[in-house]
Amino acid sequence: MTDVTQMTARRLSLSPLLGRMRDRSSGLAAGLLGGALAAGLGLASFAVLVMVLWISSPYPDSGPGGALHVAAALWLLAHGAELVRVDTLSGVPAPVGVTPLLLLALPVWLVWRAGRDAADEDGVGDGGALFVSPRTAWTGVVLGYLAVGSGAAWYAAGGALRPSWGWTAVCVPAVAVLAAGAGVWSAHGGPRESVDGVLPGLAVLPRGVRRLFAGAEGRERLEAAGRAAGAGAVALFGGGALLVAVSSVWHLGAAREAFLQLTEGWSGRFAVLLLCVALVPNAAVWGVAYALGPGFALGAGHVVAPLSADPAPLLPPFPLLAAVPVSGAGGGAPWGWAAGVVPVVAGVTVGVFVARAAGPGRGPGRGPGPGPGPGLGSGPGLRGAAVPPVRGAWSVRRTVGVVVSAGVGCAVLTGGLAGLSGGPLGVSALARFGPVWWQVGGAVALWTVGVGVPVAVVVRGWRCRERGVREAGARVRRRGVGSVGEAELYDFSPVGPVGPVEVREQSRPAVAGGVSAPDGPAAPVVSSAIVPPGVDPVPGVPVAPAVPALPVVPPVPPVPPGASDEPGASVEPVVPVSPEGPEEGPGGLWHGEGAREVRWAALREAGEGEGGSVGR
Repeated sequence: MTDVTQMTARRLSLSPLLGRMRDRSSGLAAGLLGGALAAGLGLASFAVLVMVLWISSPYPDSGPGGALHVAAALWLLAHGAELVRVDTLSGVPAPVGVTPLLLLALPVWLVWRAGRDAADEDGVGDGGALFVSPRTAWTGVVLGYLAVGSGAAWYAAGGALRPSWGWTAVCVPAVAVLAAGAGVWSAHGGPRESVDGVLPGLAVLPRGVRRLFAGAEGRERLEAAGRAAGAGAVALFGGGALLVAVSSVWHLGAAREAFLQLTEGWSGRFAVLLLCVALVPNAAVWGVAYALGPGFALGAGHVVAPLSADPAPLLPPFPLLAAVPVSGAGGGAPWGWAAGVVPVVAGVTVGVFVARAAGPGRGPGRGPGPGPGPGLGSGPGLRGAAVPPVRGAWSVRRTVGVVVSAGVGCAVLTGGLAGLSGGPLGVSALARFGPVWWQVGGAVALWTVGVGVPVAVVVRGWRCRERGVREAGARVRRRGVGSVGEAELYDFSPVGPVGPVEVREQSRPAVAGGVSAPDGPAAPVVSSAIVPPGVDPVPGVPVAPAVPALPVVPPVPPVPPGASDEPGASVEPVVPVSPEGPEEGPGGLWHGEGAREVRWAALREAGEGEGGSVGR
């Protein structure tokens, strides 16, 4: 019987495991479906756009099959994969590797949305555990997206624009993995534990750099460096976009002429306009490269930079290419030197962000500041949230280290986008377009670190000085408040003599019940205000009227209980004790030992009389 019980218990213990497997399989299936749906929506969007342009074109080169092949190839190009154009006049295949960055936003957003929806909990299981684990959701989305992407690549290989298999095998999985991971991470609220998972990957860095990111303080510095790097990148791209806008307005006539030369029909002009809009982020990145110094290439052997401009090759007319500064414009033109303001602003931004994090404040770091007092860690008012301790300011060495880390992060981000924004558009003179990624990354690191380090150190010192001034002022104010309180509490100023006070007697009024008060000295009543000698009363202020004295009620002799209830009962009268004795003075007899014994004896007699009357 015991064996049967054990087997039953074992069978029952398998049910949670089976439930977990069923939930995990359902979560994996949901992730697969979400990834496939994201890839399908992206392909459908490109197919609709290409089909609209094909239908509106007055002279289509191919049928709907060719248009669908082009749509699949553009979808792969949006991931960063390089295409090969096989139908050329010379018969030599021409690569097409310039990825419109605006097209990249669509697949990234779709995969991110699929990862977030797959990891978003629809309910909770036993013990509050989520049905879908983050790893299961991420795996399902990536596998589903790559399954549809492989089919799209195979289909696009039969068209005029064929994908390069090497670039396709690298770029499409990279976009799926990174975007799906970001979606799953955001679905779980961006936990900080994921930052700790990045720290082991820093083992390739020098020991001194790894020490900057060790422990809770290292995680705080890593987050501060990430925020500063993102802010610096945004400042760079904003400045590059501003340069492109100013140059486009300056060369508006040439851009309009190039736009009209490309095509005559409205459908073709609409297609050119869409292509220009899709390439605007690329132009902003090229503007960043121009402002940093390395510049960008417009064909083999032609580099456009602020300090040099080689002779331009024969390029096809295009509105964005018309906004490029002409040859020789960078040597001494004011706008060539004014472009250097962009990296300076980015470096200042990085320095200010790091200085804000380096100043004293609340955080996991340990510093000279006091920690939270008792009761501040939790409570109903704070909903159990722990208040972080007050930490001191970072040292100058740590501040410089965080600025260097932020500069490296900003350089990696900007260099990656620079590599995506350029590429070949053909062979020979069209073999290279756009900036060189390692040159742009190195220039970003030099500008942000060179400008950001002094800015961060100066702003950090200024913030520490302001905090010290505020704390000193607060201490002075506290001391001032304490001294004023003592002066008001203890007033040792001499009091001068007061003037004469008019005192008059008032007859005692009758007491309620028609009994008049006993004779005696009347209580003095002040009838005029107390005015110091030599001080005239304030005109227009009436003198306070006389305050009547309160009536004095004589003590009433105590009546023994039961005296009025039974007339026949004999009760001995209790002699009242006067509170004032003529011999002892005020209160002397009342508080004496003899007076206390007399009172106790009177109380005992009154109690015995009450008991006797009740017994009878």
